[in-house]
Amino acid sequence: MTDRDDFLAWVETTLYEAELALHNGDAGPRRALWSRDEPVSVLGAWRNAFGQQELDRLFTALEESFSDCTSYVFELRTYGVSGDMAYTAGLEHTSASVDGEPRSYTLRVTQVYRREGGEWRVAHRHGDAVSG
Repeated sequence: MTDRDDFLAWVETTLYEAELALHNGDAGPRRALWSRDEPVSVLGAWRNAFGQQELDRLFTALEESFSDCTSYVFELRTYGVSGDMAYTAGLEHTSASVDGEPRSYTLRVTQVYRREGGEWRVAHRHGDAVSG
């Protein structure tokens, strides 16, 4: 397998499972996939975070907000791998409860990854709501 194939397999399994767990109220798998090195950042649909402390607070808030995910689909539109850096861009289609209220929404999401110690880690996420 090529680096590109290995990365895509990781996105479709490990990363997907971590995002599904988050939408069911468990941020642990997502936390495990994020870089421990600076810089890390999120330009989120609901909240931004810069640095490890803000990232931890963001993941805690998301974990407390999400529950009862009935559907999570990541529609990968493009991706690339260059050495120890990679990116994905796509659409996240989600149906889950947010603060106890069922919601369905789609986010445009771009993420940047670094390979650290031979493992892919998320370093940056940008997500915003798709309107109309």
